[in-house]
Amino acid sequence: MLIAAHLKRVASGGTLSSSDLLAGVEADGERIPIVNPQRGIFKPKQLRYLLSIRTVYPKTGARVWYDDQREVHAQIEAGDEVIDYAFQGSDPGSFDNQWLLEAMEAQIPLLYFLGVAPSRYTAHFPTFIVDWNAASLKAGIAFGAPIMPSINSEAPDAAERKYALRLVRQRLHQARFREAVLSAYGSRCAITGLPEPRLLDAAHIIGDLEDEGQPIVPNGLPLSKVHHAAFDANLIGIDPDFQIHVSDALLSINDGPMFEQGVKLKHGTKIRLPTRPKDQPDRERLAARFEMFLAAH
Repeated sequence: MLIAAHLKRVASGGTLSSSDLLAGVEADGERIPIVNPQRGIFKPKQLRYLLSIRTVYPKTGARVWYDDQREVHAQIEAGDEVIDYAFQGSDPGSFDNQWLLEAMEAQIPLLYFLGVAPSRYTAHFPTFIVDWNAASLKAGIAFGAPIMPSINSEAPDAAERKYALRLVRQRLHQARFREAVLSAYGSRCAITGLPEPRLLDAAHIIGDLEDEGQPIVPNGLPLSKVHHAAFDANLIGIDPDFQIHVSDALLSINDGPMFEQGVKLKHGTKIRLPTRPKDQPDRERLAARFEMFLAAH
């Protein structure tokens, strides 16, 4: 699907901003919108059927308009293969809600934009409407596996739902972790201060496959993609006092002022810390990770 491929290209760190969604896509010289900024259910005039649905992640203190804004993450975490999607308003016969019904009856694959932070989304395709309940004012949606969507035009069976849900849950963890870490550090690299989110990753101090590798802010560091790779390769280490250590292998490289200032001159300095003390890197995790750096050298 052209739109799904486009969204994959523009996603920064696996997430899309509200601006990314509002920009739409260009096809045959025509701009095709992919969301309605005021409504969560959208069918562009160019298409016969519904194109996208969206669940907004509410801002702190903001009014929660629909139950699924609170519940969808919990349902995904719990392993529910069908998750709730609230109707638009309270009239099942409204055109928005009828589009949901038509998409279910025709088994139309949809784009689902799942909010992971205020104004940040992950895009999931294909997603199918598999239930429509006028009494509860809710539809049920199921995720399909993102493999050859051009021929995957039927609602997923139980095995595919289970596989697809595992992928969605993994992406949800990654996206929420990244958004939380970058937010805590003001979207700046902890080593260089680089302020461009599209060039930053959320690095785990302890890998997510380890017991202490939970996707929480004290186990994360916002690093540029180069510094993230160096940290993962134990070419850069950070001790429990937040001091940066650059390996001899990198210190011996002479590759111009950018490498000198961005890597070598950081040796012996300290990382930038988040404003809130509770968001600071966990010293025990740093100590365990720093032992890995020392062992590598």
